[in-house]
Amino acid sequence: MVSDDVLRTHLQELRRGTVVVASLVALRRPDYGYALLQRLAGHGFPVDANTLYPLLRRLEEQGLLTSEWNTEESRPRKFYRTSDSGEQVLQRLLDDLTAVQTSLRTLIEGAPE
Repeated sequence: MVSDDVLRTHLQELRRGTVVVASLVALRRPDYGYALLQRLAGHGFPVDANTLYPLLRRLEEQGLLTSEWNTEESRPRKFYRTSDSGEQVLQRLLDDLTAVQTSLRTLIEGAPE
């Protein structure tokens, strides 16, 4: 039997790359960090805040997200949105994800039982 720690490690590795894709998809509609955490969790992508905020900063530095501050509310919030470059990268990532899914499906279906 595989230990819970081993399984948890592999699940974490599997989800690590998909969080970037999920964030770029979700941020096609502008949102702020905490709301994004909630949205991702609601769609099966539970992410720790200590993981998401550095990811958002990195994606912004890479030009894949844009941001602006909303100061109209009582508490200023930084809203992120997928940029045009982010949309291009997202399309490539989604294409690759589809190819990986197809390859895995073919491998699974062709695997001897």
